[in-house]
Formats: sequence, C-alpha cells, structure tokens
Amino acid sequence: MSRWRWSCLEDTGAFAAALVAAGPIPAVVYLHGDLGAGKTTLAREIVRAAGYRGVVKSPTYTLLEVYPTPLGRILHLDLYRLGSDDELEFLGLRDYLDQPALWLIEWPRPGAAVLPPADLECFLCLEPDARHSLTARSASPSGEGLLGALMRALPQEPGGPS
Repeated sequence: MSRWRWSCLEDTGAFAAALVAAGPIPAVVYLHGDLGAGKTTLAREIVRAAGYRGVVKSPTYTLLEVYPTPLGRILHLDLYRLGSDDELEFLGLRDYLDQPALWLIEWPRPGAAVLPPADLECFLCLEPDARHSLTARSASPSGEGLLGALMRALPQEPGGPS
C-alpha cells in the first residue's frame, strides 16, 4: 500500500497523469471514500489526462459515463445511488466486459456481484487540515505494476503528493 497527500487540484491532476502514464488501459480502479473525498474529481482528472477534451460529467444520476480517449475507452461509474446490482443489468455493462477499457468505479460495493474485479483500489479521504489523502492498494498483478509505476512517478516530496 502507498499513500499520497495533496492540497490542490494541480496535485490531483499530477496523480491522474501519473496513473495514465503507467498505461492503465485495460484496468479496473475502484474509488472508495466518503462523500466529498475527491473520487469524482480524481476520475475527472484521469479522463482529462487520457486526452478527452469534452465535458467530463459526474455519473451520479446516470450511473455510467463513457469517454472515448486517444488512449482507449474510459468507463466512469458512480454506484452511490444503486439500489441493487440488478440495476446494473439495465446499463448494459456486459457489453463492455469483453472490450479493453479503463474502469473508474466510485462506490463499487453495491455492484460487486456484477463488476469486474479491481486491479487497483484507491481510498480517498478529506483530512481535518483540508488536505486530501489517497491510499492505494494493488489487487492483482496488473495493479502491482500500476502501483509500482505510481510510486516511482510520485515520490514523497514536500508540497506535493506524499
């Protein structure tokens, strides 16, 4: 497990750029954290770092947003409002399972029976000093590679991700 802390959007963007540079397509990234911890902001920055130039919308109400990027397809899911994993069937997720994509899944627990397993799990937290922290854990051999690349790209340093 590795941990970074940051206090501004630029640092969130730096983390997103490092993740994208690590070559995360295909990969599945679970984003855990309380409301306001920065999950959607991080997902938005990842989509932008992958080269998407359109509006990056939150999937809070639609549950799923799909972004074609120069690096491949990104699927951004927010399952906070999901009543049961049966609701995911209506999104047509099975159609995406066999296609390479970067999956960014906020609140994955309600859809665990249907979702692909995580390669990387990110636990975001808003700390009392108003800084954000992210603890990442690999959940597969591919996730180990991603985490290793992130650790090399974002060493602990004052004022940035640490």
